[in-house]
Amino acid sequence: MPKGKREIKFTDFHKLPGNTPEKDNTLDSRELITAVEIPDNNFTKNVHYLKVRDRTSYAFALVSVAVALDIKNNTINDVRLAMGGVAHKPWRLTETEKFLKGKTVSEDLFKQAGHLSMKGGKGFGDNNFKITLGENAVAEALTIAASK
Repeated sequence: MPKGKREIKFTDFHKLPGNTPEKDNTLDSRELITAVEIPDNNFTKNVHYLKVRDRTSYAFALVSVAVALDIKNNTINDVRLAMGGVAHKPWRLTETEKFLKGKTVSEDLFKQAGHLSMKGGKGFGDNNFKITLGENAVAEALTIAASK
């Protein structure tokens, strides 16, 4: 490594296109990822990754959702929630996370979370269906994670 070791927070790793759409991360051209550190957490049981594809033969997700829940006595103490396939980079759903914290697990709650997750989202004609697909995917991923 020409410049030595450095650490990058995952939230700072991916870039939006801006003036350099060909560069989707913050690595320099001669840098290499040698480790990924995950801090201690309580996300060990109620986790799920849902990937919705056009056909099973295609690897790219139309929409994907990663969920990690810390549930005690049917109450959500903490949550991490992110989507893929809806932006240039993985999209953390921090508003939805705040909404879910402290609430009791329920199907209705997860439907509300799905709706909130796509609030302000807009399609570009051919992909307008992703708004509803995203809402349903978030609700489904939360439901599956909570049931583990």
